[in-house]
Amino acid sequence: MNDNNILAVVLAGGQSKRFGEDKNQAKLGNMTLLEHVLSKVAKKFKKILIISNQNLNIKNLSKIIIIKDCIQGNLGPLVGVLTAMKWVKENNNQYKWIATFPSDTPFFDNSIIDKYKSEINSNKNLLYFAKSNEKRHNIFGLWSVKLMETLENDLVNNNFRKVEDWANKIGVKTINFKINKFDPFLNINTKQELKDAEKILKKYKND
Repeated sequence: MNDNNILAVVLAGGQSKRFGEDKNQAKLGNMTLLEHVLSKVAKKFKKILIISNQNLNIKNLSKIIIIKDCIQGNLGPLVGVLTAMKWVKENNNQYKWIATFPSDTPFFDNSIIDKYKSEINSNKNLLYFAKSNEKRHNIFGLWSVKLMETLENDLVNNNFRKVEDWANKIGVKTINFKINKFDPFLNINTKQELKDAEKILKKYKND
């Protein structure tokens, strides 16, 4: 896949309050949650931008850039999205889209990236989210960089914080995914959910 128009962005800036510690570094099998996500994204992209306010322990940094939120104060994922867009502009990169991935969702299907490319070619919308089992996944998104000024204004001047609210205001198209054995968009917020993920990993590791 030619990723020249899309920058892969992993949003890893959450406070992990429900988990009780930095869940990015929590182990699932022989890799951390963050490593699971990075290993999948790295198969499709030559460069990955990680947005995080934490100190991350990552083994292979050859294609990874780590930066902090452009607005401090733990204001949520929208700030991470804006940070990525501003990084594109400030570094004079030619990316026209950013594809966002949460750092706590180890089982997502890589086919989502190919579907993103297909949607870009249709050139009909500026924002796309994944959807499965009638649930919209607001962090698995494809965002046009054209949205940057609107997003910054809504964050700074209009107090938007929830991705869902802002996306509904802008207008978002969903990309549907079928669930076969388990929801591949399962995200891990608690220690119990990590245990559930361990069961899934053990059951389907050879699939």
